[in-house]
Amino acid sequence: MGLQERIAHVQQRIQAVCEHNNRSADEVRVVAVTKYVSLAKTADVLDAGLMHLGENRWQNAQAKWEALHDRGVWHFIGHLQTNKVKDVIGKFQYIHSLDRLSLAKELEKKAAELGIHVNVFVQINISGEESKYGLAAEEAPAFLESLQQMPHLNVVGLMTMAPEVDDAEQTRPVFRGLRELRDRLNEQKLTEQPIEHLSMGMSGDFEIAIEEGATFVRLGSILVGKEED
Repeated sequence: MGLQERIAHVQQRIQAVCEHNNRSADEVRVVAVTKYVSLAKTADVLDAGLMHLGENRWQNAQAKWEALHDRGVWHFIGHLQTNKVKDVIGKFQYIHSLDRLSLAKELEKKAAELGIHVNVFVQINISGEESKYGLAAEEAPAFLESLQQMPHLNVVGLMTMAPEVDDAEQTRPVFRGLRELRDRLNEQKLTEQPIEHLSMGMSGDFEIAIEEGATFVRLGSILVGKEED
């Protein structure tokens, strides 16, 4: 299946699940995860009409960003080491993996130096897996309160990763948990603006995530594949 066919197939699935759940497909943004593919393939993704690109390491993204940065919206979706903030700040419009105060402070510092604002998702480890990064749900209120002292960070949403399972339905409690947490946090009015977005769902479980309220889905293998070409 070629790239255009993959995109059409994914779009059809998103449209179907949205119609079934009384949502507009326009509410769901697809982040094409290009971390496993070449510069040429990433350019093909943009040529095919996908705007949002997801990368998880600057050393892998650098050549792509330098060649294509003015053509897309760039999302940093991997774990971000504090000492790598200087590499990604100002280049990625969204950072999906804000998971600790030290990282928030460094992002705020560098953003202030550049005179920019950074859109961040707070990463929550809903599943509680030790292998995953992210705050525990109960840590989120205090963390958001701390972020109110950092005016260059815009908290646009929450992000989580579900366990890898054979049956995608098993991911539903994780995605539902993130949505319910967002709603509780908004009720507490801990941020200047309500937290809007939910970044959740990948190639194997994005339909379940959309049913539970995802507004950004991060799709790699099902959309762009892993091959270098």
